[in-house]
Amino acid sequence: MKNYRITVNGTAYDVAVEELGAGAAPAPVAAAPAPAAAPAPAAPAAGSGSAGSVTVNAPMPGKILSVKATVGQSVSKGDVIMILEAMKMENEIVAPEDGTIASINASEGQSVEAGDVLATMK
Repeated sequence: MKNYRITVNGTAYDVAVEELGAGAAPAPVAAAPAPAAAPAPAAPAAGSGSAGSVTVNAPMPGKILSVKATVGQSVSKGDVIMILEAMKMENEIVAPEDGTIASINASEGQSVEAGDVLATMK
């Protein structure tokens, strides 16, 4: 019997695989989820100030094409903060609510993953 750890969508599972000879019936095996290690927090990029209470996260993996907002800038809900290129399309990353940009955590040309904090707002 061989033991493996398989990760599916960020959840780790411990599984056991049994080698069977010809004509042998497979034995039922129940796999329980194993605790997944927490990812290390990403360090803020240049230009970041004190963090705000509202985070603006990357909706998908991609590359930051341009940063439209600056730290301290007042923004309204729906204002473009930055442009994210993903799958050869330009996606506008917008302010989720009215407020002030507290930090910019990504810079032009930076690759980001889904869920990465791009900016924070107050």
